Amino acid sequence: MYSVGWRAIRLILDSKRDENMDKPTLDRTDYRIIREIQTNGRISMVELSKRVNLTKTPCAERVKRLESTGVIHGYFAKLDPVVVEAGHIVMVQVQLSGTTAADLGNFNAAVQRIPEIQSCLMVAGGFDYLLKVRTRDIVAYRELLGTSISRLPSVLQTHTYVVMEVVKDDVTLHVPGE
Repeated sequence: MYSVGWRAIRLILDSKRDENMDKPTLDRTDYRIIREIQTNGRISMVELSKRVNLTKTPCAERVKRLESTGVIHGYFAKLDPVVVEAGHIVMVQVQLSGTTAADLGNFNAAVQRIPEIQSCLMVAGGFDYLLKVRTRDIVAYRELLGTSISRLPSVLQTHTYVVMEVVKDDVTLHVPGE
């Protein structure tokens, strides 16, 4: 049985092609700014401009452009998951009963409403989605699985993998350049 239908894959590829057509062009200085901000989102404009060898005004204009074109989506604080009762991590493989555009759309929309699902990735292979879920503990996860995840639209089956240790959890992206 094919996991994700070819029609669905085609829709995804077409949408990605359209996204790339509007992709802003970045130069070396933009990449330097992005690397600095990604490392420290609270960096002052004065410090940032020094690090990327610009004066304050052109640096601020570039940051504004990077924000307005969607290169920079926002700024956030990295929290201690144990302190905020989200230290238990599971990865969940989800197989859907159908992969029509409606099935995928309904599943995608429903996943957005479950805050414990930290990420939802559509994959190709033996299942359709891979979820990263954070809860307080295994008891909280088991309840979430029974009340929410298993009841998502078109879910045929799930397989849960409990994370024993986080070896690397880096939220920064590799940015080309120097």
